[in-house]
Amino acid sequence: MGMTMTQKILAHGAGLEKVEAGQLIMCDLDLVLGNDITSPVAIKEMAKFNKEGVFDKDKIALVPDHFVPNKDIKSAEHCKCVREFARKNDITNYFEVGEMGIEHALLPEKGLTVPGDVIIGADSHTCTYGALGAFSTGVGSTDMAAGMATGKAWFKVPSAIKFVLEGKPAPYITGKDVILHIIGMIGVDGALYRSMEFTGEGVSYLSMDDRFTISNMAIEAGGKNGIFPVDEKTVEYLKEHTKREWTAFEADEDAVYDEEYVIELDKLKPTVSFPHLPENTHTPDDWGDVKIDQVVIGSCTNGRISDMREAAELLKGRHIAKGIRCIIIPATQSVYMQAMEEGLLKTFIEAGAVVSTPTCGPCLGGYMGILAEGERCVSTTNRNFVGRMGHINSEIYLASPYVAAASAVLGKIASPDEL
Repeated sequence: MGMTMTQKILAHGAGLEKVEAGQLIMCDLDLVLGNDITSPVAIKEMAKFNKEGVFDKDKIALVPDHFVPNKDIKSAEHCKCVREFARKNDITNYFEVGEMGIEHALLPEKGLTVPGDVIIGADSHTCTYGALGAFSTGVGSTDMAAGMATGKAWFKVPSAIKFVLEGKPAPYITGKDVILHIIGMIGVDGALYRSMEFTGEGVSYLSMDDRFTISNMAIEAGGKNGIFPVDEKTVEYLKEHTKREWTAFEADEDAVYDEEYVIELDKLKPTVSFPHLPENTHTPDDWGDVKIDQVVIGSCTNGRISDMREAAELLKGRHIAKGIRCIIIPATQSVYMQAMEEGLLKTFIEAGAVVSTPTCGPCLGGYMGILAEGERCVSTTNRNFVGRMGHINSEIYLASPYVAAASAVLGKIASPDEL
């Protein structure tokens, strides 16, 4: 009985020849990640371990991004805690304002995540790095603390679901539509503590940014991780972003999967998750006339340069509807700079949008776009739970940058084809 891609990476990280689903193992960690919300808790836990220092100052990444630039005194104190810890332990990969970005966009961009890595992060969307053929998963702050102190973590080896991607997506269909379609199909607990492994010839039509988006939202189906095979596009991305050595793992031909789904990419339509769960998906056939108040384009899910280009493609020469607030947040300083050099920021501002420095901001109801009672927002973020972006009686509709931009122009949930 063979192993899945994820199981092979975990076996390697544990120094074992073979692992099986359900087995408890301890793995060496290649990277431990924390942000300004989760790191202070981990730092306080570390103080209880009676251990000086961290296991490896080069294998810890601290990225203040949720309430940064600081929105209030409490968030400033959190960031101060992280900053002082980073200085005390000489953390190599600490990113201050001016260098920081949204963590899950920043780390691959900086070349800190590569195929074959075992990565934990005290943030649920750490599963993003599976796009590069790594095993990455979110953990609690206590596990982060243990990881920073020892360089190891316990895992229960997950079983897996195989998603075979076939066909070529139509124009305006992105990785966001793919993953929303899948979550709508299997539900928010459809992959509970299982690896979501993507394969098939359709993968070749997905950009790296598409793959980051899909892996990022594996957690929204309950997945332990999402992971893609290493192909030519992956290798080109790695050549551009890192000098680290890496190892690509492939699933065995006789690997065992709990379930297998075929996703016909050429048949997908623009997909939106209506309130209040990502699984509540709809296509233009049944959107109806949903008036909106705000649009957010950004986040660790859709704040990369391709997302900026997609939004600009539809906003160029058009103007956001009267009374609609449109907030655009490039995910990193590099994305911001590239968008500026390409004239995308000019397009956004001329269309009536505002452009923010990199931050998670509105995604978690932090700041930079909080919703009032009864307001509706189309957002390229990853969660639309009750109260996620503000008032408990507000509503969030998850969508791709194309749909978000079209909606901003028309003042209602809209397909790009309507422009």
